[in-house]
Amino acid sequence: MSTDSSLLQSELELQQQEELYHQLLLQTMGNVPSENPESKLIRPQPGMCVKTQSIKDNQKVFVNICQSNSVPPPPELSTEELVDLLQSEDPSGFRVPMSLGEPHTELDNSSQGCTAYDVVINQDFFRKCQKDQLFQQFVIMVSLEGLENKYQLELSRDWKVLKNRKFLGSVTEQNIRTKSRPVIQELQPQEPALEASRRPDFSLLVEPPAGDPEFLVAEIKLPGVPSSRSLVLDVGEDRLVLSARPSLYHLDFFHPFLVDQDSSVAQFNSSTQVLTVTMPVVSS
Repeated sequence: MSTDSSLLQSELELQQQEELYHQLLLQTMGNVPSENPESKLIRPQPGMCVKTQSIKDNQKVFVNICQSNSVPPPPELSTEELVDLLQSEDPSGFRVPMSLGEPHTELDNSSQGCTAYDVVINQDFFRKCQKDQLFQQFVIMVSLEGLENKYQLELSRDWKVLKNRKFLGSVTEQNIRTKSRPVIQELQPQEPALEASRRPDFSLLVEPPAGDPEFLVAEIKLPGVPSSRSLVLDVGEDRLVLSARPSLYHLDFFHPFLVDQDSSVAQFNSSTQVLTVTMPVVSS
């Protein structure tokens, strides 16, 4: 039995055209299968909504911290280990896998325009953050820093977790990497010039030593610093940043308590060359 090769060729070309049309149709609808096996689309679940603002223009910013099992969890970490990590020389060395979504415009409760970002973390790690306030503050801090680095933002650390809202806007799909490059964003120092600075020795004391903490006292040794005029100190509600010009010392660490930054007091002893920062604790 003979076969007409021209008919076979025509059928093959017709099949290829149909496949191409189907691919273009899927692409138009936004459902084209990814040819990159290293990424996939996920639809995260709402978690918690954090309200803050942009320092540059004082505009409201909402961060939707979502959850998905498609995002890998970070390494196991206890509360004690997290405290040690925040006091270490390189707290950014601990990686929290997360997916940072594109900004989208929404309306707040006052029908005013605002910007919202979606951050997706592992579902089990999110549940851990819900049970432990220190982990919750840590993941919010990492999320804000991740958004700042990705979108060149400067966000206020005076945030608020909304009690009656888990998400602002509509949950949308995100494209995450499944292998090769990790989805975690490792934060780099924002000021390369500070790399030549030394990290001074310091200690953290809690007063009183037992019971509920009332004050957090940082004692920072600064040999070679003649006076407080060369010091630049920034006390945040959970962070302390100190620079001794010109590029002599640089200290940047997160502490395990929320403090009253406006009532904090710093005193530099020029004879011992020790800076003492006393910070009233408002929450532990």
